[in-house]
Amino acid sequence: MAADYLDRLRREGRIVIVGASLAGLRAAETLRAEGFTGSLTMIGDEPYEPYDRPPLSKAVLLGKASPQHTELPRRREIDAKWRLGVAATGLDLAAKRVRLADGDEVEYDRLLIATGVRARPWPKEAEAQLDGVFVLRTRDDAAALYRRLRAGPRRVFVIGAGFTGSEIASACREMGVAVTVAERAGAPLVGALGGVIGAVAAQLHQDNGVDLRTGVMVTALEGDSVGRVRAVHLSDESVVESDVVIVSLGATRNTEWLAGSGLGAGPRGIACDAGCRAFDFRGIVTDDVFVAGDVARSPHALFGYQFLSLEHWGNAVAQAEVAAHNMISPGAERRPHLWVPAFWSSQFRVNIKSVGVPPMGEEIMITQGSLAERRFVGVYGWQGRVIAAVSFDNTRWLEFYQRQIEMGAPFPVEYPTVDRRPEGRQPVPAGFPDPSLPTHAPTVTLSGYSPADRQLVFTPAH
Repeated sequence: MAADYLDRLRREGRIVIVGASLAGLRAAETLRAEGFTGSLTMIGDEPYEPYDRPPLSKAVLLGKASPQHTELPRRREIDAKWRLGVAATGLDLAAKRVRLADGDEVEYDRLLIATGVRARPWPKEAEAQLDGVFVLRTRDDAAALYRRLRAGPRRVFVIGAGFTGSEIASACREMGVAVTVAERAGAPLVGALGGVIGAVAAQLHQDNGVDLRTGVMVTALEGDSVGRVRAVHLSDESVVESDVVIVSLGATRNTEWLAGSGLGAGPRGIACDAGCRAFDFRGIVTDDVFVAGDVARSPHALFGYQFLSLEHWGNAVAQAEVAAHNMISPGAERRPHLWVPAFWSSQFRVNIKSVGVPPMGEEIMITQGSLAERRFVGVYGWQGRVIAAVSFDNTRWLEFYQRQIEMGAPFPVEYPTVDRRPEGRQPVPAGFPDPSLPTHAPTVTLSGYSPADRQLVFTPAH
C-alpha cells in the first residue's frame, strides 16, 4: 500500500515548495531529476525567480555585478507553477493547504518549507524609516544601497561587524567611501570565529582605514528636518555624523506565518529530523512536511546531535537535495543530511573560509601560517576532538581538516604539519562571547536538543 501511494505521488502528486530561493530551486531540480512528474508549485514572497545572495554584499556593491543579473543558474527545467510576489501566510496541516497573502490556498501532498531568513531591522521603527537607513538581504536592498553609495555619501555607518557588515565595510573602503563600524562585542566576527580570530579581523579593518568602534552600542539614529539620517549616537556618548546607515544585526528566520499551524517552529527555526522531516510542536515527526535551508533546525551526528541552524550557501543546497530525495522515496531509501558546515567570506582582499562549527570550539591552535601575516589555519577543539577549522588566505588545508572533523580526530593536534612557531605550539581559549549575549549572530547557531523548543529572546544591540 505504501509503495502504491509513493508510486502515485511520484507520477501525479502535488508538491508545494514555499521559498523560491536557493534551497527551493535546488529541491525542485532534484525532484525532477529523480523522476517526479506530478505538479510542482513554487511560492515566493519576492517578485523574482531564484537569485544568488552572496554577491549582493560583495560584487554588486562594487558595481562588478548587476543586482538584476544574479539569477541562479538552472541545472534543468523544473516545469513549475510560479506564485511569486505573494507570501505564504498560514498552514493547515490537517487539510494540507498553504494559505497565501492574496487569499488563495494551495493544496499539497508533500510540502517543502524553505522560507529562509530576512535581515533583522533596526528595532526603533521611526528611526528605521529615515531616508538613508538600509538593511542588506534582498536584490532590491542591494540595488538601493548601490545607488546610494555611488552617489558619494560623506560617511557610511555600519551597525554590526559580522560577515555581512564587514563585507559592506570592505566594499565601502574599496570605493573610497569613509566608513565607521560599531560592534558591541570586542572585535569583528567574534560571534562566528571567536576572539583570537576577531583580533586579526579588527586589525584588517583598521589597516584598511575603517573607523572601528568596539564594545559600544548604538543608542539612536538621528534624522534631520526632512527625514534623512544625519548622525548616529553611541553608548559611549559619542556622535558620528553619517548620511548612510546600514543595519547589519543578523537575521530573523521566516517562521511567523506558521504560528498556530502545529509545527515545531519558532525564532530558532523549524525543527526537523536528520531526514529533513518537520517535527510538530509535540516533538512528533511528520511525514508530509519537509524543511531545508536557513530556516531549518536539524540534529547533526558530528556535533553531539544538537540541533544546528546553518546560514550557509552549501548547506542550503545539500539539505534541499536530501529533502527532495526523501520526499519521494520509501523509508529504506531515505538519506540523512550530514553535510559538514562550510562558510566563506571575502573582505579587505582576504579570503576567509571555515569548516565545522567554530562556535562550539573551546580552544584554538594556529596550525599553519601566522596570525601576524594574516595567512594561517586555526583549528578549534571541543571536548578533546577537532570540531572546526578556519583559514585566512590558506584554503588548501581545509579539506584535510574536514576529514579530521568527520573522524573525530583528537585535539590538541599533533600532526607533522603543525607550524612550530610559538603561537602554534599550544592551544589557547578561542574567546567566544557568552552565547546569551547578542552579537552579530554567528552563521551557525546551536539550538539545543528539543524539537519543540521555541523559546528565544533577542535583545537588540541598541
